[in-house]
Amino acid sequence: MNKIKKGDDVLVLTGKDKGKQGVVSLLVGDDRVLVQGVNQVKKHQKPNPQKNIEGGIIEKSMPIHISNVALYNQATKKADKVGIKTLEDGTKVRFFKSNNEIVDA
Repeated sequence: MNKIKKGDDVLVLTGKDKGKQGVVSLLVGDDRVLVQGVNQVKKHQKPNPQKNIEGGIIEKSMPIHISNVALYNQATKKADKVGIKTLEDGTKVRFFKSNNEIVDA
């Protein structure tokens, strides 16, 4: 079970976008995530009339390493570590380590 999933609200811990908050839109492999509005780069793109793609400079988000983001805890208004525990019925759930609140409802 991954500690960070698609749709989670995360906070960037390191890099040029440190302190920014966003939503995970895609997991790229096992160790990278794509966060909306974070790690924006400019790409020079050639036009392709067959695919209706215009040329020019476009901005797009690039993936960042999963160790550089942390789950945002709404109760404490801070980034928080996440643990995994098994409930009595055998299901695994994620929980915040600071206040033992369950992330998955």
